[in-house]
Parts: sequence; structure tokens; C-alpha cells
Amino acid sequence: MSTNYQAGHDAEKRAAAYLRLNGFEILAMNWMTPRCEIDIVAQKGKRIYFVEVKYRQQSTYGRGVDYITPRKLKQMAFAAETWVWDNAWDGEYQLSVASVDDREIQFIDDL
Repeated sequence: MSTNYQAGHDAEKRAAAYLRLNGFEILAMNWMTPRCEIDIVAQKGKRIYFVEVKYRQQSTYGRGVDYITPRKLKQMAFAAETWVWDNAWDGEYQLSVASVDDREIQFIDDL
């Protein structure tokens, strides 16, 4: 039986593979500073996607995206803005979520 940490890590790897198969370049995984973290930073075309990976073993009680709260959105925005500043990015970017369960991955590309 895997731990929650291991299940989350495996979900992040599955989400990254899914993104690659769909034309995204993975720029960073688990990018962090002392104040914030981003699960996946990906690029497609001229846009950066800051991807929060939410794993649910099954969707009986909702999909991962259903667990993105207003507080989590605020944290995600802060982390994205930090990455943009640290990397002097002046192009387009957006917050996204990869909802992963044991059967499928759903990518919501604009929150």
C-alpha cells in the first residue's frame, strides 16, 4: 500500500506524461521557494501553464478539481506570480489543474 505522498508523486508523474503527450514541454516539476510551490510548470506555444495536480483514488466524492478552494487559488496565483518574477517571464500564463484518479486524467486548462 502506498502512502499519500507516494500516490501524489505518482499522480504528478502521470500528469506530466499526459501533458507531454498533448504537446506540452515540462519546464519544472515541484518548483518551490520557501513560501510557495508549483506541482508542474509547463509550456505550450507561447503560454506557461502552472498546473496543480489533484489526485483522488476514485471520483465517488468528486474530482480533484472540486478540491480547488478559493484559498488554494490564491496560493496558486501567488506561486505563479513568484515564478513569473523569478524567471522574468513577460508572456502569457494561466493557472490550470490536472485532476488524476485511478482511471483517467482530466486537464482543466483555465481556472
